[in-house]
Amino acid sequence: MTAYKYSGIWPVAPTPFNEDGTIDTDGMRRVLDCMVDQGVDGICILANFSEQFLISDAERDTLTRLSIEHVAGRAPVIVTVSHFATEIVAARARQAKDLGAAIVMMMPPYHGALLKGNAEQTFEQFQRVGEIGIPIMLQDAPLSGVDLPVPLLAKMAREIEMLKLFKIECPGAAAKLRALIAEGGDAVEGPFDGEEAITLMADLDAGASGTMTSAMIPDLIGPVVKDHLAGDRQAALEGYARVLPAINHENRQCGFRAAKEAMVEGGVIHSAFCRHPIPPLHPQTRAMLIELLKPLNPLVLSWGR
Repeated sequence: MTAYKYSGIWPVAPTPFNEDGTIDTDGMRRVLDCMVDQGVDGICILANFSEQFLISDAERDTLTRLSIEHVAGRAPVIVTVSHFATEIVAARARQAKDLGAAIVMMMPPYHGALLKGNAEQTFEQFQRVGEIGIPIMLQDAPLSGVDLPVPLLAKMAREIEMLKLFKIECPGAAAKLRALIAEGGDAVEGPFDGEEAITLMADLDAGASGTMTSAMIPDLIGPVVKDHLAGDRQAALEGYARVLPAINHENRQCGFRAAKEAMVEGGVIHSAFCRHPIPPLHPQTRAMLIELLKPLNPLVLSWGR
């Protein structure tokens, strides 16, 4: 198996809020500390699972600075910089680099269902950010609605030096990862999957070197990646089968609210509040989440107790 430069588990940090809707900065520090203790290989902030679409520009600035300063080199930090406007993406990437981020993550330019960048515009936006000189992870997810065929991704990998990582979480992710690795070659330095690792084994078999999950159970998912990369597929398969029911419930029933509810249960943060129009989890959905997690004994359920 290729020895990729980027590998392991790089989860998304949730953004905790107080019950009045303000950002819980002390809780954010505790989230980051918990993730470091979960043994993560990196931490991503301000992603969709961080509720970036509910956060103001001023709050983004606060969270970027707080997170990088508080992690203080204990793990590499990825800052999500996605925006439709290329100038804003570039400014966010420049700030992330100046503050000490290791990587920036970005989706192709889109705004709503019908305002989407074409292949040329997508290439140009990533090229502009690449000129800033910080490694880039491209996020290929259905949310953008932008078609990113493998030939385009491979061309971007070859021609944009700083585009090094690819988070593939579209339908049929394994097939796309396999094709991207074959066509992109050495220019693809970090083929990752996402979507809470619900397709992780298939994606690892296809050549993925890492995964970007939520912060719910990275201490249990990380070993699956490490076992597979070490050549012990059976151990990886057994570990994956053990955690898959919880991942499925997270992916299909809870979304980004799952990690926050687990962190409340384990005393990491004091509130699972999500800003309107996001509704709270139904009590039965939350109860089943905790029911599925408890037998796994993840660190999140005991970290703050």
